[in-house]
Amino acid sequence: MKPIRKIYLFYLLSFMGLSFVSSSFAQSGLQKLDDHIMIDLQEHRTPEQTGVFMFLSQTHLYGDIGIPAGLLVGGIISNDKQMRQNSLYIASSTALSFGLTFLIKHIVKRPRPFVQNINIVPVYRAGSTSFPSGHTSSSFATATALSRAYPKWYVIAPAFLWASSVSYSRMYLGVHYPTDVAAGAVIGTGSAFVLQSLKK
Repeated sequence: MKPIRKIYLFYLLSFMGLSFVSSSFAQSGLQKLDDHIMIDLQEHRTPEQTGVFMFLSQTHLYGDIGIPAGLLVGGIISNDKQMRQNSLYIASSTALSFGLTFLIKHIVKRPRPFVQNINIVPVYRAGSTSFPSGHTSSSFATATALSRAYPKWYVIAPAFLWASSVSYSRMYLGVHYPTDVAAGAVIGTGSAFVLQSLKK
């Protein structure tokens, strides 16, 4: 299968699958479960934890941009072609996940938790729509691609710990449902695997 067709197929299957999930929120127990988890999280917030999770939520851009940029600079300085290629792979994975997330957000248009349910009180009021989580998709794309490029435990463990922390912070802060985060993780991870398959 040609590389471009693989990307189109990934976009199409992801969109169809995630759109089906999003359309069944109200008809299934998913919405009630999402609401229950969000309210439980907000009832156990503390000022200290809120500060930590606000910080973690904001690190996604530093990771998404800083990791491939650092590899690119390191590859140029050390004249390491593989490192430069890894930089491009990680950046492309994040870009692919961003594109798919943007597309689904603007078609599905799921309201933010605090808009959908007045009992959910966010730490701050994020804009745009809720499904899927962009922070989650980009951080998982970065973590997965980095782990595929450097399959060592001391790379994989911190990478996924960071991505998971960013993802959890979005729920803790009251701006994304658990299903938004789960969908974002699927998109991000899938983007990295699809692009790696194109390299072969």
